[in-house]
Amino acid sequence: MVIGGDHPGLAIARSLGCIGIPVYILEDQHSIATYSRYVESVIRVKDVRDQEKTVDSVLEVGHRFGLEGWVLFPTRDENVAAFSRSRDRLDRFYRVTTPPWSTVQWAWNKNNTYVLAEQLEIPCPKTWTVRCVDELRTFDSRLPLAIKPAVKENFFYATGAKAWRANTPEQLRKWFDDAARQVPVEEVMIQEIIPGDGHHQFSFCAFFKDGKTHSSLMAQRRRQYPREFGRAATYVESVDIPELEELSERFLQAIDFYGLVEIEFKLDPRDGQYKLLDVNARAWGFHGLGKAAGIDFPLILFADQLGMELEPRRAEPGCGWLRAVTDLPAAASEMLRGHLAPRDYLDSIRRTRAESVFCWKDPVPWFAEAFLLPFLVLKKHSKR
Repeated sequence: MVIGGDHPGLAIARSLGCIGIPVYILEDQHSIATYSRYVESVIRVKDVRDQEKTVDSVLEVGHRFGLEGWVLFPTRDENVAAFSRSRDRLDRFYRVTTPPWSTVQWAWNKNNTYVLAEQLEIPCPKTWTVRCVDELRTFDSRLPLAIKPAVKENFFYATGAKAWRANTPEQLRKWFDDAARQVPVEEVMIQEIIPGDGHHQFSFCAFFKDGKTHSSLMAQRRRQYPREFGRAATYVESVDIPELEELSERFLQAIDFYGLVEIEFKLDPRDGQYKLLDVNARAWGFHGLGKAAGIDFPLILFADQLGMELEPRRAEPGCGWLRAVTDLPAAASEMLRGHLAPRDYLDSIRRTRAESVFCWKDPVPWFAEAFLLPFLVLKKHSKR
């Protein structure tokens, strides 16, 4: 049972469905996974964003279709929080891949993440919280700064942004006020901006169990959209940076993590340190790169839930993953601004081993997305 039928959920369905494992997808909107040959059923419910309603729907659908013992795969942060907080209810019927709340709380709230990282001596950006707008005067000398949420769920759906850049005191106050209208003031973070675009962002991606990494992939976010505070990667490439693994394992061991995880870092050119930005306690957007680079993350987690052992693996470097529908405008913008040479763009296309939606053996979702794209764009803008 996969919660969410966008491209991350589609990649899970293809991973398992291609070897005959039945896959159901639970959604509250139309999704491209509906058109996949590897999805047995897409079940529409009213709401998979509200945590309590999501758990109720998952259990109701499970009983209705006889899915006892099936493995749950969340693809969104709010689903992770819902499953984590309701493990006692879900465990009686499903195989739950989400850790308990005592673990997830350290990934769910970035204030918790950064506090723990500091205790573990893991570098992270300087971050502050304030109680009211009057306290912002003390930050004028530190500009530019980013305004971002400690818990991104409600903020992201309301604004469509991961963070806002404040270059002036006036902007800092405006963005703070706007953020405080979307989330509780104690969840509004003021953070230093680490120089650099997506080229400076890296991820440690893994299946983690029993205090150690079972299988891992490290990736560099070569392109993203928007350029500075990317909502999502548009082109990433597998790399091999042992330091990322050491820092990530230190954090994951401290919170007793189990399952699939992506930890995001940014390389600070000022001091050469990889600084922790975010922890995603679920399958991440480009997890499909894993299979192309030699690691089938959904299958590894599924097998572990059923008590089967698979050989540990480490991803092959130099493999690319592309989200064409967002990478084309991102790459065009980069080339127009002189940040990306056409030859480098073509080289990245040659290194691409996986596209987020297109698959020769399952092409219909790609055509469906292309056909539905204007409608989806208009719908997204109408919600803002």
